[in-house]
Amino acid sequence: MKQSPILPNCNQLAEKFGDSFHHLSPEDMNLLFWDEDVHFFKRGNVIYSEGDSAKGCYFLYSGVLKVFKTGLEGKEQIIRFSKAGDLIGFRSVLSKERACTSAKVIEDATVCFIPGNALTKLIQENSNFALELMQITCKELGDANNYITDIAQKTVRERLAEILIHLEDTFGLSEEGSLKISLTREELANMVGTATESVIRLLSEFKNDKLIELNGRRIKIINNKELRRVGGV
Repeated sequence: MKQSPILPNCNQLAEKFGDSFHHLSPEDMNLLFWDEDVHFFKRGNVIYSEGDSAKGCYFLYSGVLKVFKTGLEGKEQIIRFSKAGDLIGFRSVLSKERACTSAKVIEDATVCFIPGNALTKLIQENSNFALELMQITCKELGDANNYITDIAQKTVRERLAEILIHLEDTFGLSEEGSLKISLTREELANMVGTATESVIRLLSEFKNDKLIELNGRRIKIINNKELRRVGGV
């Protein structure tokens, strides 16, 4: 019988949060994490869904989430991946709107809920923290603009190559040189914005072109320079 994971306490949450946000005092951390509303989620669990009332945001202590929108016939469009140290869902809190995306666990995750009133109070009282959140929002907007441009101007082959490079840059490589993040072919397709069959075919082409190696869901990039050229990175 598996033991339940040991959840982090307030001090551990504050330490991890401080790795991403650098201008917070112990009092600020206590405001965010005083009730330690922390939960462990297995792969496939949904943290929040589009249309949910945004009563707070979420700090990802460990694991990986995919943030996505649902289009026609329930097809997912992955917007981005979130990793340890990320704060997600805060824009809906600040805009006082319902969640415009969903977040699902793709690698077992430990997540802390931060009430909206605590986040708002901290923003009002700490201008440096407010600036850091603004910078994150601007980066996400820039990434979204780049994605729109890619969809309009790049082929599916180019977009897939760019996504693989992006995953390497974001999550790094395992000891054996494979991408640390393991995605299904459908998840890759939902990120690229194409059919699963197209991703399967293109991965096979990349393998034949000696750009990558495949081992189940694991992908190893063996010609980074050429893959960047293909993706226009």
